[in-house]
Amino acid sequence: MTPANLPGMFVSESEGWNEINRIHPGVTKMLLAVVVPLSLLPPLMYAYANMFHPGQIFPAMEPPLSGGEAMLVGGGFFIAELVMVFLMADMIRQIAASHRVIAGFENTFALAAVAPAPLWLASLMMFVPSVWLSVIALAVAWVGSVALIRHGVRPLLHVADRDQARDIASGITIAGVVGWIGLMVVMALMVSAIIGWR
Repeated sequence: MTPANLPGMFVSESEGWNEINRIHPGVTKMLLAVVVPLSLLPPLMYAYANMFHPGQIFPAMEPPLSGGEAMLVGGGFFIAELVMVFLMADMIRQIAASHRVIAGFENTFALAAVAPAPLWLASLMMFVPSVWLSVIALAVAWVGSVALIRHGVRPLLHVADRDQARDIASGITIAGVVGWIGLMVVMALMVSAIIGWR
């Protein structure tokens, strides 16, 4: 998968997905090539938004987060993102198994790595100091992630039946929403803890 393949992956079950199947990248390769670089974006953009336009996207804090505090929150959130990808890969495997589909962890990890790409990329909208633009970008990103899940289940998990694939994709989507909410809670707890330690 390359960035050029991503637009086609939103609407196709072959473009980009077939390349992942052909290359059959391992967990380490997907982690280093996709997950780590993209999951760095949200914590970096959070720090940027707080430093360069505080209070315009996230609630202003008095005193604002210092550089060290922002790095601590960002580092913790980055680790939480990495852990969540692994948890989602296992959850995808379990959801598939509940529908009598046996999927290897490398395949479920590939889906867990690709599906949140729009959410990670949406954080780039924090360059613009507008909460509404960020909210719209997040909504569009969720639509994109759902599309990637819907189109990735059949080729990556090798599900022949469309109805079965749709049911698996629905379960993965629900698990993804719960996971994303969990990440937001972790982020809020980290910020609260730092404020409490001042």
